[in-house]
Amino acid sequence: MRWQYLPVLMLLLALLVVPGAAQGVKYLYGSPELSATISGTNQFAPGAETPLAVIISNSGLNTHKIVGSTLLTPEDQPNTAKLVSVGLKGTDTPFTVKTDPQFLSDIMGGASATATFDVKIADSAEPGTYVLPLEVTYTYLADAEEYGSDLLRYNYQQKTETLPLEVQVTPDLQVEVLDVRSESLNVGTEGYVYMTLKNAGHDTANKAVAMVTRSGASPLIPTDGNAYVGSFQPGETVDVKFKVSVADTAEPQSYPLDVAVTYEDYEGKTVTSRPVTIGLPIGGKIAFEVVSPPSTLYLGQKSILEVVYKNSGAATVYNAQARISAVDPFTSSDDTAFLGDLAPGQTATARFEVNVDNDGTEKEYGIDSEIRYRDDLDNSKISDSMKVRVALEQRQGTLFTNPVFLIAVLAVIIGAGYYIFVYRKKQR
Repeated sequence: MRWQYLPVLMLLLALLVVPGAAQGVKYLYGSPELSATISGTNQFAPGAETPLAVIISNSGLNTHKIVGSTLLTPEDQPNTAKLVSVGLKGTDTPFTVKTDPQFLSDIMGGASATATFDVKIADSAEPGTYVLPLEVTYTYLADAEEYGSDLLRYNYQQKTETLPLEVQVTPDLQVEVLDVRSESLNVGTEGYVYMTLKNAGHDTANKAVAMVTRSGASPLIPTDGNAYVGSFQPGETVDVKFKVSVADTAEPQSYPLDVAVTYEDYEGKTVTSRPVTIGLPIGGKIAFEVVSPPSTLYLGQKSILEVVYKNSGAATVYNAQARISAVDPFTSSDDTAFLGDLAPGQTATARFEVNVDNDGTEKEYGIDSEIRYRDDLDNSKISDSMKVRVALEQRQGTLFTNPVFLIAVLAVIIGAGYYIFVYRKKQR
């Protein structure tokens, strides 16, 4: 009895493996529908350079679908945009696109892809709305023809369309330096910088503050780098003044300094303009040197040491005072001398009262000396140390000037006078 079911089981198994039993699917009347949007903000200031991310979306639908056991299913759907390439253009706009067209591969219906372009906005861009054309080229499946039960012939078509991208150029303040001059800027000193600034942009700056900042590793370091301007209208000019110090390591040449304006823009936001870099010439370091020849002093005597100093720097100094540091075998109760104002190249003579010990060695010595002065901004400064060359000698023929010898001679004279006086008195 069990074998009577075997033919039925074999029939069912055969039906499962019959070719063409699976259902085929075919879509009709579908095509890609592409659109483009900017990811993030579409507002840019003149002069900006930014990556512009563009999202390309495919909203195309397949409106008709056929299902049948004799149909072959195509690998692609009509609403798929295949082999997509996109290129952004800035024709007739202040936008310059620095990126070549890009290949994005396939974008299926309901999907999207992103392309990023480097874009530069011209400094002279007028505020307003601009349209950037995005050119998109793709291929799609127009239809698929069946030949028999195992052959499909695909009919692809290529399409190029231009998608508009709206971008906005916002008004801003652009700093233009019309004039710049400096005063008392020397290596190791502090000085003033005067500028005439112009608002070359299109935005009225409220509560504007002009400022200078250090440019990279420049030796120019602002010490009073802000100047309040207030309302700064487009096309308006203002005069500002800053105080800047110069590092001791600088050289007499031009160095950069950055200029910008912080302000409230048209939306009431606090923003800072793009910095402008200017160059400032720096004068040489203020320096002094001893130009007098070595002086000769004598052991065991008090002498006047005369030293001639020269301003060998690049700026005038004021109320200069010279000072020596007397060490053994020298002592001094008057180690400071007033030199006054010294212009570059000018000299002045200082006089110091110096005592020399008897036990000093006959040779040349170097006495440390320095000059305290005031610069153009009345800052107190001290020069580098200098050596005053002094030669010590034993004065020749010092017998008649030696105090001990003179005392002895005086004693002999007094003794002789006393003897003569007593002797004559006895003779009487």
